[in-house]
Amino acid sequence: MTDQSILPDPQAGHARHEVIVNDTAHWFHDPIVTGQQILEAARLFPTDEYLIFQNLNDGQLEEIRLDESVDLRRDGLERFITFKSDRSFRFTLDGRRFEWGLPFITGLQLKKLAGVDPATYGVWLAQRVGDDRLIGNKERVDLEGEGVERFFTGIDTTTEGSGELVLPPEDREYLVSCGIVFEERSGPGAKAVVLKGWSLPQGRFDNGAADVLILLPPAYPDCAPDMFYLSPWVRLISSNQYPKAANVPHAFGGQTWQRWSRHNTEWRPGVDGIWTMVRRIERALEIAA
Repeated sequence: MTDQSILPDPQAGHARHEVIVNDTAHWFHDPIVTGQQILEAARLFPTDEYLIFQNLNDGQLEEIRLDESVDLRRDGLERFITFKSDRSFRFTLDGRRFEWGLPFITGLQLKKLAGVDPATYGVWLAQRVGDDRLIGNKERVDLEGEGVERFFTGIDTTTEGSGELVLPPEDREYLVSCGIVFEERSGPGAKAVVLKGWSLPQGRFDNGAADVLILLPPAYPDCAPDMFYLSPWVRLISSNQYPKAANVPHAFGGQTWQRWSRHNTEWRPGVDGIWTMVRRIERALEIAA
């Protein structure tokens, strides 16, 4: 089978290589070309005012310098995108602000910027109206609209294609800004967030860290979460006993958690959030007896 990216040139008498630049086809006789040559072929002058990116098959964009060479003999049709280098677009990702040169960004590129594993993490666009939107690895998000787009990453533990998250964007942003590793989980009739590897007060328990499960009521954040749960179970070093009201098992997500019966009767809708629950958990662990 003939490679469709290599076509006969009746004038030159040898193969030429096709590339796509901004959705327009161009051809080169030399199989090795530079970013400068690609911009010149697309008649984008002066070339030093443009940036050029190669669109990789996995959805990632790789910048090509003007003097950098690209081999056009690889399998598949090489595609490139250019833009004027004097313009940038802003967005936030996991609470951090980014300047970006392209008017769009892909899901995979967002994961790369966030430094997360693309295979296990998802990335969501915070919607001003309605549920947050799950962004596919190859999907492009337009950054030219009004306002600053807000993206969040997290462990993708929901059913494929559902894109469901359980925390409001503000909660997610708070946890990320505090460096708290977390997972959002959902199942039949239950939504929860798990704080991973939570450090316990030094010298108080027989484990130095545990995962913390917070079950979220259906009306959260207008209604308060109640108790919290630990895995693995912990005992007080001083007595080798479970803390008071922390000796009842609770099954969730295929695990048996240690239930800490700590109730909250004061909750301010529109004011309290996951940060409130984090402080309650910290205090409960500090004074456990």
